[in-house]
Amino acid sequence: MNIIVVGLSHKTASVEVREKLSIPEAQIEDAIARLQSYPHIEEVAIISTCNRLEIYAIAKGTEAGVTEICQFLSEKAQIPLHRLRKNLFILLREDALRHLMRVAAGLESLVLGEGQILAQVKTTHKLAQKYRGLGRLLDRLFKQAISVGKRVRSETSIGTGAMSISSAAVELAQTQVENLAPYSITIVGAGKMARLLVQHLLAKGATKISIVNRSHRRAQELANKFSHIDMKIYPIAEMIGAVANSDLVFTSTGATEPILDRAKLERHLFPERSLMLIDISVPRNIATNVSEISCVNCFNVDDLKAVVAANQESRRRIALEAEEIIEQEVANYILWWRSLETVPTISCLRSKVEDIREQELEKALSRLGSEFAEKHQEVIEALTRGIVNKILHEPMVQLRAQQDIEARRHCLQSLQMLFNLDTEEKFS
Repeated sequence: MNIIVVGLSHKTASVEVREKLSIPEAQIEDAIARLQSYPHIEEVAIISTCNRLEIYAIAKGTEAGVTEICQFLSEKAQIPLHRLRKNLFILLREDALRHLMRVAAGLESLVLGEGQILAQVKTTHKLAQKYRGLGRLLDRLFKQAISVGKRVRSETSIGTGAMSISSAAVELAQTQVENLAPYSITIVGAGKMARLLVQHLLAKGATKISIVNRSHRRAQELANKFSHIDMKIYPIAEMIGAVANSDLVFTSTGATEPILDRAKLERHLFPERSLMLIDISVPRNIATNVSEISCVNCFNVDDLKAVVAANQESRRRIALEAEEIIEQEVANYILWWRSLETVPTISCLRSKVEDIREQELEKALSRLGSEFAEKHQEVIEALTRGIVNKILHEPMVQLRAQQDIEARRHCLQSLQMLFNLDTEEKFS
């Protein structure tokens, strides 16, 4: 068994490639089932965000498992594998463990230290549990990665003042226009990213903000969080009109196809009025041909990199503290994983000793007579269990704690030989 991760991120692939491999939450169950149908994939969990798609798996054969995941991704993206491979990264064993912990800690994010990724890792764990993708190894790894993410944020200052995708998008807008106050701004979407957009826009002096969303209830809930401003709400059917009457538009929806394209916009835009569009969704909400309209200035999530870079350097020093925590936790996981090698032998030995205890107890009770046996059976039962537990406790603790692989295997072989244990039959 080996742990592997195959994926791509903002570091290895453009938004054009990432959107083809984005897996919405509604499709996670099918994706997990499909991956587990391959002969070498035992456990699987999928992280899918606007900046990354990563498949974590426990595979019976490393090379075969990697090949099967790559084939899945190629078919999902409808990109030939020889073309897709240059966008993928593949990590094995300790590197795979370390990577997930870095992701949960925000060290692999476009915005170093951003907090939203930890919630996304928690969601990945929850969905993988729900759809039966997790076994003992990945379940333990994701729980430990989530714990690492929390430790890093509580024991270092990496989260203090960290940017987010939303704040970076607002910063990008400010590189194009110095004063947001007179601008008419529309946000398409009403989720967490939209809430953060409103929050950062208000902090930068914006006053005229409208929300377009498919669900009026969610849009109203968002508006209620900022009741001190007069926020307008539009249904999705009136989206084009709201966009055409805006100076600046942010899109942040879960749509899997573009909701704005050149044909829709050209019929409604005023040629003398410039429009800035910032799309922070993956898959993209705005079609690439929109940039062909002369009065439109269009940006997507990859355009945020230059804005983010200015914020990163001062945070890299803080990230070194997080790296130390991660290395501790990687070592702890490996120690636990290696200790699993002892489980069949320990279980087999305990089972054999317990059988002996029960047989000898039954003989002793029969000799004591039924009246005595009934009166004192619980005491004698507890006595014999206590003796067995105390005799086995110290050897078992020492066996699990043995970090030297060869020394531990020698101990296991000695136990199996001395007690004539057949672990293969019991655990086959």
